[in-house]
Amino acid sequence: MRVIDHLTRNDGRTAFSFEILPPLKGNDISRVYGIIDRLREFDPKYINITSHRSTVEYQERPDGTIVKKKIRKRPGSVAIASAIQNKYGITAVPHIICKGFTRDETEYALIDLNFLGVHDLLLLQGDAKGPDKSTDPSLVNLHATDLQAQVNDFNRGIYADGEPFEANATPFSYGMACYPEKHEAAPNMESDLRYARMKVDNGASYLVTQMFFDNQKYYDFVARCRAEGITVPIIPGIKPVVTRSQLTVLPRVFRSDIPEPFAAELARCTTDEQAKAVGVEWCIAQCRDLMAHGVPSLHFYTLMATDSVARVAKEIY
Repeated sequence: MRVIDHLTRNDGRTAFSFEILPPLKGNDISRVYGIIDRLREFDPKYINITSHRSTVEYQERPDGTIVKKKIRKRPGSVAIASAIQNKYGITAVPHIICKGFTRDETEYALIDLNFLGVHDLLLLQGDAKGPDKSTDPSLVNLHATDLQAQVNDFNRGIYADGEPFEANATPFSYGMACYPEKHEAAPNMESDLRYARMKVDNGASYLVTQMFFDNQKYYDFVARCRAEGITVPIIPGIKPVVTRSQLTVLPRVFRSDIPEPFAAELARCTTDEQAKAVGVEWCIAQCRDLMAHGVPSLHFYTLMATDSVARVAKEIY
C-alpha cells in the first residue's frame, strides 16, 4: 500500500512511521533490522531510509603530503529499502536527494527501485555540505523541485536525456519536505509557502515537516498552507531530545526553536539520562496534543533516539 493510502485510509487513527539511517560502511544490515524489530510492535505503516552524499576527508600520507579523498560512509537507500520491504512487508520509502548525485545516478536509482518493487519516495534537496559531482546544471538537480521534475518525467516515460521509453506500469508516488519554521535558504515564509504549493501542484502527494518542538508553529503553518490551497496531508516530523547538547545543537543545525519551558527543563539537567527523560516527557505531551488535533500520522526521526521513540510510542499507541 502506498504512503498516501495509509494516510487517507486509516479510519481516523494516527499512523506511526519512522526514519532510519543506513548502516555505516562495513556494517551489515542487522543494526537496521534491530531498530525495526524494536519499533515493529507499534505497527509502523511505512519506514523512511535516509540517503547520504559523499564527504571530503583530508588524509596524510607517509611522506607527509595531504591528499583529499571523497568517502561514502553509508550505502545508498535502494538496496536497504528493498530488503526492508521484502523482509517485513512494510512500505519502504527511500530518500532520493539532489546533492552529491547526478541526474544519471538518480535515473539508475529509479530504474533499480522499480525493478525491486519499491514505488514510494521522499524527494529532498539534501545536505548542502560536501562535494558536488558537477556544477553543470544540465547534469545535476539543483533543487528538490528539479528532482521532482525528473521523477515526473520518468513516470511519463522520459529518460533524463529526453529519450522516450515505455513508462513503468506502476508510477512512483512521493512526498516532499516542508518547514514550519522556514527553510534556512528561504528569504521569508511567504517564499517558502510558494515552494510548498509548487511541490504539491506538481505532484507531491503529501508533505512531511522538519522536526519541531512547538506544536503551535505546526498548527499555524498548516493553517497558512490551507489558506494557500495546499490540501494534501502535512505530516509532523517528531524528534525526542536525548542529550543535553541538543538544547543548542538542534536549533543551530535544524533551525528548530525549543520552547522556553522545555529549554528551561533541559538546562536544569546535569546528565544526558536526565535530558533523555525530559525529552521523552515533552515528546509524549507533544504527540498527544497533535493526535488530539487529528494529524494523520506522526513521523519519528530515530537517529540516536530509538529507545526514546519506543518509550513515546508505548504511551500514545
